[in-house]
Amino acid sequence: MAGDLPDYYFRIRENGAVVFKVDTENRQRRIDMEEIATVNVKNGNIKPHGDRALTGAEIALIRDWTQARVALLARRDIDDIHRAVDYLNTTTQWVQARASDDQLEEVTDALLMAMHDLRSVLVRKKAERLLKAAGDEDEE
Repeated sequence: MAGDLPDYYFRIRENGAVVFKVDTENRQRRIDMEEIATVNVKNGNIKPHGDRALTGAEIALIRDWTQARVALLARRDIDDIHRAVDYLNTTTQWVQARASDDQLEEVTDALLMAMHDLRSVLVRKKAERLLKAAGDEDEE
């Protein structure tokens, strides 16, 4: 079992992780985890735990993990948006085919406001991209 364990463990938390060094080579033959640092994926900060000095290899390992975590979170974000498109489609089908008047009364205003807000932001962002693209073409 000890051969299968990683040398470091990252306990995920909201803005990053707590980093532990895993030790299985001790007299009690149990798994010990020593907290060595915290990492913030939003700003890239790495804080050693207590008076511990991180080695260059540990810092590199934590930075590699941070880059991989940021990429994973970005993939999850876009996947969530694709799911939202699916939910909008299934919601439309539900409204069209199965929703009762009482159910529609319960959700219509909230849906209309959320959709209006989303549409406004999407239109503004699309216009910004088009203007930027037109500006980039003019510079060439």
